[in-house]
Amino acid sequence: MYKSEKLANQLKLLIENGSLKPHEKLPSLRVQAQISGLSLLTVMNAYQELEAQALIYSKEKSGYYVSNAISEQPDARPMVISLNSKIEINSLIFKYLKSIQGHQIIPFGSAFPNSELMYSKKLIQIMGQITRNKKSYDLSDNLPPGNFQLRKLIAQRYCMQGIAADPDDIVITSGCLDALNLSLQSIAKAGDYILLQQNIFYGAWQAAERLGLKVITIPEHPQYGFDLEAFEHIIKTYPIKVCWLMLNSHNPIGFTVSENIKAKIAELLHQHDIYLIEDDVYEELYFGKTKPLSMKFYDQKNLVLHCSSFSKTLGASFRVGWVFAGKFSQHIQHLQLMSTISVNSILQNALVEFISHHHYEKHLRTLRKHLQQNKLQFFKYLEHKLPPTCTPYFYPSGYFIWMKLPENVDSMTVYQEMIEQNIGVSPSPLFNITAHKPHYLRLNSSFELSETLKQALDTLITCIEKHQNSS
Repeated sequence: MYKSEKLANQLKLLIENGSLKPHEKLPSLRVQAQISGLSLLTVMNAYQELEAQALIYSKEKSGYYVSNAISEQPDARPMVISLNSKIEINSLIFKYLKSIQGHQIIPFGSAFPNSELMYSKKLIQIMGQITRNKKSYDLSDNLPPGNFQLRKLIAQRYCMQGIAADPDDIVITSGCLDALNLSLQSIAKAGDYILLQQNIFYGAWQAAERLGLKVITIPEHPQYGFDLEAFEHIIKTYPIKVCWLMLNSHNPIGFTVSENIKAKIAELLHQHDIYLIEDDVYEELYFGKTKPLSMKFYDQKNLVLHCSSFSKTLGASFRVGWVFAGKFSQHIQHLQLMSTISVNSILQNALVEFISHHHYEKHLRTLRKHLQQNKLQFFKYLEHKLPPTCTPYFYPSGYFIWMKLPENVDSMTVYQEMIEQNIGVSPSPLFNITAHKPHYLRLNSSFELSETLKQALDTLITCIEKHQNSS
């Protein structure tokens, strides 16, 4: 780890634990260099890294100050564990997804990054070459478990993170959601108990409803994202068959759980022999220099099914995902042959060429850079414009900003009024069916903040203020 990273991490810890307060001035670059014994350049790099994460901000001719970006976490509350034996959310999700379709809708509610950022000229060239090759249309080499060379490349990427993987462990799927659904079907049956985070990607709720599962929800920890105490209580109290968790770049909130907590989650899973389906579709969209580990790294008993996809890095059209299935590989392949059958063979062949010649890593570096810049612009604009009763949360990864509204403002009402003005936003009842706190919104911040988007954000802010003042 670089010296600047170590200093940045030390200061970040002081900010997170409250030792450094919001809007408190940091030591100047020169003073910090004297305190730490580091060079001015090293200190400046550390401060710039913290500023990029919105943990500190600079004032011209004044210095650096602590931001309130993560000092005000989603509100602390008593342990709220919910049992949901009958889930009805598919109708709501269907109506929502239909409403945000169309080029005229400003896509703050989209689940995908800006398509302009994901477009790769090189990948399109490769696609063109492959489509002219008759052999590329041969389906036989791409039937479940999928293209061997692609599975080999994915297995190599696991090995680079210290996770032992073999191509036979990998099953190629039609996107991450397909991988998640197949994984859940391979483990759980109607009436089984499944554990979900209280706020989670709506596909998890849809899957639980479709399979007739009983859902126990775990609240987010206001500081660490994942509540270990609640987790341990739940798995000791209920006969949990499987957990479906998102621990890196969580959707919708955005946090990434620390490696220390991941290790403790794995230890508890091993003690109680509980399976984990890990939704890690945003794994490549981190902002720092180090990629967060998946739960598969800590898996000693083959209890983790790790699911991811290329769709959030290369675009919705490249809906090619996978599951590190291990011992469930054969079962998942059987289920796949009864549903999606096979993933597009041309896409699989194109990805082999694109990844094996290192184009993918170059693309990821550029994508992460732009997502970080755009998200920070959005956050600063919202922080400046929103009334004090609203709080946007910034986490250094992904492209979602989770925003707390005044408690008397219903996010569904805001969403409905915004869609009438061709502005899409994502209200919190999409992610939390208990909806005991429906005053949150998720915004997609992957777009360059143009004047048009600023006007759309201003319209959203005006709507929030109107409802705040009307109650």
